[in-house]
Amino acid sequence: MFAIVGQSRLNPRSLVLELTESSLMQRPDLAAITLQSLREAGVQVAVDDFGTGYSSLSYLQKFPLDALKIDQSFIHNLNIHRDQRTIVGAIIGMAKKLNLRVIAEGVETPQMLAFLMREECDEAQGYYFSRPVPAEQFAQLLIA
Repeated sequence: MFAIVGQSRLNPRSLVLELTESSLMQRPDLAAITLQSLREAGVQVAVDDFGTGYSSLSYLQKFPLDALKIDQSFIHNLNIHRDQRTIVGAIIGMAKKLNLRVIAEGVETPQMLAFLMREECDEAQGYYFSRPVPAEQFAQLLIA
């Protein structure tokens, strides 16, 4: 991977490697060493689908991370279930205390976005912003 980054002349800080909790926990000691090397090279590391896998809080200390991505299954019922709002708020608060960026997946309504903004979630993605589009159409979205 380091060779590809070097060949592309991409700034490593603009690259975010997203890994699931389960992939990190398959070989946690090796994962910790590899992630440290990536971070030292400037690559950012995010845990994708946070809360759906092992959800061991100990790995938040063990692995050098930059961001947590809250799984869409927690975001989906934000407007219906108070418990969901409590869990999402707790994840955001915990991540902030650990100096991690927080990204919410699966945002579909302005109400979901408003809640996440009140909780100081850093980023959001989902159908509220755009459905998946081909690369050519995405380029047009950036121009507009």
